[in-house]
Amino acid sequence: MSRQIGGQVLPSERPEHIIMEVWNPLGIVGVISAFNFPCAVFMWNAAIALVCGNLVLWKNAPTASLVTLATANIIQEVLHRNNIPSAVVTTVQGDVDVGEKIAADTRVPLVSFTGSTKIGKIIQAKVAARFGKTILELGGNNCTIILEDANVEQAFKACTFAAVGTCGQRCTTLRRLLIHSTLYDNFVARLTKAYGTICVGDPLDDKTLCGPLHSQMSVDIYTKGLEEIKKQGGKILCGGKAIEKEGFFVEPTIVEISKDAKIVHEELFCPILYVFKFDTLEEAIKINNSVPQGLSSSIFTKNIENVYRWIGPLGSDCGIVNVNMGPSGAEIGGAFGGEKETGGGRESGSDSWKQYMKRQTCAINYGKKLPLAQGVNFDV
Repeated sequence: MSRQIGGQVLPSERPEHIIMEVWNPLGIVGVISAFNFPCAVFMWNAAIALVCGNLVLWKNAPTASLVTLATANIIQEVLHRNNIPSAVVTTVQGDVDVGEKIAADTRVPLVSFTGSTKIGKIIQAKVAARFGKTILELGGNNCTIILEDANVEQAFKACTFAAVGTCGQRCTTLRRLLIHSTLYDNFVARLTKAYGTICVGDPLDDKTLCGPLHSQMSVDIYTKGLEEIKKQGGKILCGGKAIEKEGFFVEPTIVEISKDAKIVHEELFCPILYVFKFDTLEEAIKINNSVPQGLSSSIFTKNIENVYRWIGPLGSDCGIVNVNMGPSGAEIGGAFGGEKETGGGRESGSDSWKQYMKRQTCAINYGKKLPLAQGVNFDV
């Protein structure tokens, strides 16, 4: 990528003139990352920021302080071995107030924030107040649609992992599963049976699919969320309990609930999966788009017409729009991020590097005259 950064060369209407786009570093890029991916999110921001010639100021989640310090030590060793000043990457730790100070600091022209929509609004407001720039990767409420012509085996495996992997703590975790009415009963029955076999435990054990939640606060969100789900008419099909053992373990849970229930429009960030039935693709797309978040989405179908409706202007309104795979995860080559309350930012791939630089339009007169685009004639 460092060999591919370049701007356009544009034609000028004036003779012996040329117009170029020149990209220069912003200066300092602030990266405020979240607990669930305490290294990856920082690194894919930092890699681009450094390639673009910036310094990086990193604040991680306060509950990931040891990971932050360990990573910072590795980075400093690499910088030292290559005779690069240590201040190229600076790490700070602290609570929300430290993040707010970064957001308010005019010396940091760009702040990349990963976290909740609630905190993202605060960060964006503080940065915008000083005319800074933000890259926001906020809440997701991700949906998968299984059409009647889907490869059911493929969909089953993808949805199980997307809903349960990392204990539902990915921003791209599957939260809402829409199943065509002709497949619904059999698919839900099979999914419920599979949930009963999921190994919940030590994430360092290769047999474990679902590890712990991050903290007691996360467990409380899970239990209180289920209480609210029941109040709003939800039916727990399987799971639904915190596991009584050392650590923050809960049962992966499947819930049948009305698509219009208020809680369905929120992100609980734990392994709770809502299941719904539908009859038409148009109905399913409408449900997919009905929530305020817009990060990731996916569809399972063998019909090429359905594929292009899904990825077209009247299809999914998310930033990530997958076909025949789950919504979780993403490849580094494509820009990562979402629309609506997910923040609209893009990180990692494609031309996302442009956010980490300032674009300058450079017009060069290589002749001896001064023709003006407005047609002013100095000889008269």
